[in-house]
Amino acid sequence: MEHPFSTSKVTVEYFDPHGVYKLLGPGLVPRLPLRNLHWQSHAGPLRSIDVLFVELVDTGADPAAAAPRATLRRSVSAGVQDDGFQTQQVGGKSASTDDIEPPAAAAQQPGKERRHQIPGLRRTPYLKVLLVRCDDNDTYKATTRAEIRDWIKLHTPPSQSTRKANNQENHDAFEWLIVHVVVPNTVAATQPRTSGKSAEGASSDKTASSRWRTGSSTLLEKMRADFNVTGKGAVDRIAQIRIGINDVPYDILPRVVPATPTGYSETEKDAEVAWQELLAKIKGLILASFDMRVTQYEDDIREKDAQRLLPGWNFCTFFILKEGLARGFESVGLIEDALVGYDELSVGLDSVIHEQVATGDAERNGGALLGYTAELKKQAEQAVAAATGGGNLEDEESVDLQSKELPAFSHFDEIPISSTKKLYRDMIVANNVSVFDFRCYIFGRQLALLLRSGNAWSSKEELLVKLKEQQESVLHGVAPQAPAPKQAEDAENLTMLAEICRRTLQFIPAISQIMRADIMSAVSQPGGDSADHSVSPVVTEVIDNLVASFAFSVAQQILAQTSTKSLPIPPSLLITPEIHEPKVSIPEPKTMMHPARTTSLSVRTTTAAPHSPGIFPGPGAGQRASVPEGMSVAPTSQFLKNGLEDLAARRAELYNLSRNVLEECGKKRGWGDGWASVPDVEDSGYETMEDVSLDDNEPLAKKAEAEVPQQPLLSGIEGRLLQAALDNQDDFYRLYETLTDKALRHYTVADHNYAVQASMTDLAILKYHLGDYSAAASYFYRVTPFYGETGWSVLELSMLIMYAHCLHELQRKDEYVRVVLKLLTKAAAAEKDRLARRKGFRPGAGQDVEHASFAVIRGFVGKLLAVTKTFSNEVPVPLGQMFTNPQLDESPEYDVGLDSFSLTIKLSSLLVDDLTIETARMRLTSSDPGVPKELWLESTTPQVLKPGESAIRLQSKTSLSGRYDVDRLSLTSSNIHLHYERDIDHDSSKGAEAFLLPKVTVCRQEGGLDCQLTAARHTQLDRNNCLDLKLRTGWNNVTSCEIRVRPSTGGLRLLSTEAKFIGPSFEFASALEPGLFRFSALDPNTSVQLRFPFSTEQDVANISVKVDVIYSAEKGTYTFSAIPTIPISLALGVNVQDVFKHNAVFSRFSVSTASPSPITVYKSELQQSDIFESHFGVAPSKPVVVFPKQPASLLYKITRKKDVAVQPKTKKTLYLKVFYSVVLEQIVATVSRLVKQDILKSDLARYATLVEAQLQKQVPGALSLFDLERAGLLGEISTSFLTKPAVDDSFRGLGKLPGSDKDAARAIASFIQDWQQKNPKLALKSSETIEDAQSILIPVDVPSIPILFTIDIQLDKSLPSPVPRKDAGTPITGINQLLSANLTLKWTRRWDTSPGVTDSSTTPQEFTYDVTAPPDTWLLGGRKRGRVKVPALGTDSSTPDQSVVNIPLIMVPLREGWLPYPSVDMREAKAEEDGLPPTQGHCETDYRNLGETVRVIADREKVTLSLDSSGPGGGPLVVESERRVLEGRIVV
Repeated sequence: MEHPFSTSKVTVEYFDPHGVYKLLGPGLVPRLPLRNLHWQSHAGPLRSIDVLFVELVDTGADPAAAAPRATLRRSVSAGVQDDGFQTQQVGGKSASTDDIEPPAAAAQQPGKERRHQIPGLRRTPYLKVLLVRCDDNDTYKATTRAEIRDWIKLHTPPSQSTRKANNQENHDAFEWLIVHVVVPNTVAATQPRTSGKSAEGASSDKTASSRWRTGSSTLLEKMRADFNVTGKGAVDRIAQIRIGINDVPYDILPRVVPATPTGYSETEKDAEVAWQELLAKIKGLILASFDMRVTQYEDDIREKDAQRLLPGWNFCTFFILKEGLARGFESVGLIEDALVGYDELSVGLDSVIHEQVATGDAERNGGALLGYTAELKKQAEQAVAAATGGGNLEDEESVDLQSKELPAFSHFDEIPISSTKKLYRDMIVANNVSVFDFRCYIFGRQLALLLRSGNAWSSKEELLVKLKEQQESVLHGVAPQAPAPKQAEDAENLTMLAEICRRTLQFIPAISQIMRADIMSAVSQPGGDSADHSVSPVVTEVIDNLVASFAFSVAQQILAQTSTKSLPIPPSLLITPEIHEPKVSIPEPKTMMHPARTTSLSVRTTTAAPHSPGIFPGPGAGQRASVPEGMSVAPTSQFLKNGLEDLAARRAELYNLSRNVLEECGKKRGWGDGWASVPDVEDSGYETMEDVSLDDNEPLAKKAEAEVPQQPLLSGIEGRLLQAALDNQDDFYRLYETLTDKALRHYTVADHNYAVQASMTDLAILKYHLGDYSAAASYFYRVTPFYGETGWSVLELSMLIMYAHCLHELQRKDEYVRVVLKLLTKAAAAEKDRLARRKGFRPGAGQDVEHASFAVIRGFVGKLLAVTKTFSNEVPVPLGQMFTNPQLDESPEYDVGLDSFSLTIKLSSLLVDDLTIETARMRLTSSDPGVPKELWLESTTPQVLKPGESAIRLQSKTSLSGRYDVDRLSLTSSNIHLHYERDIDHDSSKGAEAFLLPKVTVCRQEGGLDCQLTAARHTQLDRNNCLDLKLRTGWNNVTSCEIRVRPSTGGLRLLSTEAKFIGPSFEFASALEPGLFRFSALDPNTSVQLRFPFSTEQDVANISVKVDVIYSAEKGTYTFSAIPTIPISLALGVNVQDVFKHNAVFSRFSVSTASPSPITVYKSELQQSDIFESHFGVAPSKPVVVFPKQPASLLYKITRKKDVAVQPKTKKTLYLKVFYSVVLEQIVATVSRLVKQDILKSDLARYATLVEAQLQKQVPGALSLFDLERAGLLGEISTSFLTKPAVDDSFRGLGKLPGSDKDAARAIASFIQDWQQKNPKLALKSSETIEDAQSILIPVDVPSIPILFTIDIQLDKSLPSPVPRKDAGTPITGINQLLSANLTLKWTRRWDTSPGVTDSSTTPQEFTYDVTAPPDTWLLGGRKRGRVKVPALGTDSSTPDQSVVNIPLIMVPLREGWLPYPSVDMREAKAEEDGLPPTQGHCETDYRNLGETVRVIADREKVTLSLDSSGPGGGPLVVESERRVLEGRIVV
């Protein structure tokens, strides 16, 4: 059977007069195709031909066998119909991409052959090979040389035989080659290839030289000398191949061995070199002939193109000529160059058509193309006849046109685009071609080239068929000379396959228009005398069906041809419903030309759970579009292939194009894709416009409309797949789903996320339209987030509406609530944007319809609340998603005579329905520094929030003064919890992100219940400090009251169970509990004061205590809360220094301020103990002001009481009590008291408590150290600090004054400024009584001293004095004068206050004394060191408790000046002997000479000086001196 093959190969003719091809073929054919050829292009860079397929043709074959091929000479497409790719036999035809014109038989001589006048139609060999067998030189000389010479003259062109140039011959230029086939056991086999290589051809084990005579020539040399052209650049056309003895059949092998052996034998290496030389010659000669052909074609094309404007120029002839060049490129494998040629021809065809249309000259450029295609006209006539029941085109009567029977054959076979489908080239040559056929032929040729370039399986298989036949045609049973070539599976070029799809996407719309115009032109030919002929609606629909069928078939053909295993398509997303009865099978789109597949894989049912978002489900019922059955998806590495994503995207677009064709056909039958039923949220509320026909002939338009058939037609639907899909609605939707799913999966591979989501949306809407809510919900679950993230808010709303409807039908309540909330949130966001645009754009006229765009959303709020009402838990929803512009309305509104207030919140609802708020709560948090405070407000009744602006009123019965920020707002309706949470990282002073005007100031009304907690004014350091709690009921008639105190400072303990009343006593309603005081009824304006101690684990300056007063009155239960910060640090510091004397102790107390503020000390007293009493001097007449750098000193004398024994329980501690006041506190109290007195007399009386509290906070920070010192000195303070802006800022958030539009904060600030101008200075009020001042009681302990030594050194007063003394003060003596002195040691135990008898008092003690002085000051003599024994206390009644020891000393002063007395050191003798440090505390020393001095003067009475500089160092020189003479003076 003869196969038509692609022209992507060259033909090589061989002449085998000696029948040696069967010996040469086994070695030649396995070495084909030729590889790695390089040709230098005339208009570009070097071209590389990787593979060149060669077709070997025997010109000596039987002419009868060659006859069928000869019939193809006039047209390469005669009688050949193929589809351009090979899949399987369809209709008994073999698949092929293009036609080929095999060479003529050998009987037709080239020199006498009649050539066609158009070169592009000819097909001739590129190389002619003569196979010669010559066994010896004699035979060559006798016959072989003459035969070769005759063959050359007969088969070579004149350009090569006669050297005469002939341009016409260059179109069929070819080269020739002589191959000498050497048979073994012949003389030629014993000859070396050349006479100079006898030794080279010998085997390696031979040592003797060749016996060949060097003077004679070999057969190869003789042939080259006879037939090769000499000269520079000459081509060697002679090759020799030696056949091995094992490669020759036995019946052909010569039986006679040459008698004269030469000793030469061919090695395998030499044989391989000979084959490579032969292949190299074939490559070079083929490229040489190809180059000559290309040169001639290019010259002719340029010449013909230059004649375009001349009369007689014909585009069809030019097309065939230029196509010849393109086919030449294709024959050698230069697919890109061939494709460029066809692209240029396509552009040229467009240009010719446009020129003819523009000029109106149909004969321009060599004649007009046919107005219509005969085949299309015939198809249209047959379809119309079938639709009208056999009528003609002119019969326009409306009848029942629907037919259920499918045609027995299809005019559009399953391969609609193929260059061999018709005799296209004959039609082009004869100018008998329509635009439709012309376009189809050019695209078919481009398609074949692109398939070859892309190494598609449909093109690759057909090119290998001939090679396989050639291999099978060689002589079997003989060992081949070369191994069979490996059928390597070259990877497909996915980029080229993608290019095919891209061109198809451009071709289908263009060819559809051409086809429609073609058929319209055919059926619109006038059939009568009337020139006006209108087209029947039946004909119009038939034309639409024909065009749709053709477009659908072309798309499916390209999808099949570009299918590849390298495209890993994920599994199908389709959820196949359960099948109860057999239905018409819709085959897969890629196999539409084959029988439909079946599968044994399990399918998914509708009961399957929805798939996770973003993850494709497992294997489903649908097979993959590009992967054969049983083939798994390619590995992940396949995704790295070049062009894979582009190919997947283009194929997906082709699937979408097929689906669009199917969709348009379905619309005529009322089968929509569901988009028409999608809720339209962009409906503006206005009436829709109606299309108006612009046709002037209105009656004809109405008549044509009346003739439209009631049911759509199947006539003209040619494709079997399309016919099956349009036969019934189920098959239509099944195919629609399949095409959409395949497009989706291809887009997934292409990583086109937007297209994936669009395809999935189509599936979701289709399922929703068909009522498959489970599958629709699964798809909506995936696609709705995508539209929200990419800004398609309107489309997202439509998706959410349908999604919610699906969930409602499926009774998935949790998911339904989530989706509806998202729907309402998105709708609210869209409404918010609309309001923002409306606010920014204010047109002069026109009204906006409220919520007109979201009418389809109305009612969802009620459905949502009905579902959530059955939930057990609340569903949280951020408030900002449903409402906008929440803000506080004005200031708090206080209830008259009640301790309660209310706030109004305004907010705009973005919902389209009313929302009933069952409960509303708002939390306010304090913005003041310190301990955080919070305040809750609640609604008392349900409130309805309508679309637009609404208000919610909240009330609080808790009094907690301070500045607050709106921290949280909660609205609850049927378990829907709308909440607002303040961002703690956001600066509320600049406006919260979702809450406008979030600050508010809440104050306690003047006259209401008040509770204050302060530190006690009297402090005792050796006991716990106390807190004073003062409760005033105000206007409240309290029936019950609970006071709760809780520490807010770490480590603070409140000893509330030790509380005591200060002033009037009341009865507690129950026993005291920690932190809780209960009272029964309290009358209005009642004041209760309690004092209870507290303790702290560590020293802190301030403590915080939370006080909650929960009390019931006539109109309800109220709560008062406060978290005061109480300073507990001491305002003053006291240091004491004790000086022990023999009979008394002098204690000096240094009182200093512990803060920057001065303090005023009114009185101090040292309270006596059981054994000590104190004495103070004259008290100051006025209070003493103590400044930070000027402490005050208090000196007290302490003496021991007589006849008081120390017992274990004897109180020895004295207490220093100081009455004082802090200047800063006096200033704060004075300013706040006076301002409050005046503000109570004005219309701002309700803010008196707030102003007082704010002043107490602001004044300390407004005063400087200079102001405090000045106030302490002068007793008055300037009020200029009240003019600072800080005072104004502290009252913000109060809103407006009741009954006025005046701002309360500004009114208070103005009042304070006016008050300051009236009172520029204030006199500080001193405490009227000592009891009103603060006091501190400090314990003072007198140290216990076991023994006190009093040491005194007394000089002898009888010694003469060098100068007379006026008094008995400081003694005066001279240098080196011997002084006698007496050291007196006196001790006592009166300051030993330790209770009972101790070891030191029951045993005698010895002490050592040591008198020391600096060696340059005194020279001491006498008993400078010694021991003193102190007897035990009470051992002898005669032993006094004190004793005196006198020790004489001698003292000599060594220098003049005021010399201090020598020091005396007392130590315990026992500790000194043991080498231990002296025991501290066992004795105290009172050194009475401390601070006393002895005046020592010089003993010269007269001194004579020389005033010149002859003295030491240039000073005066003492000439002589006279010593002072005193009586009784002893000088050492």
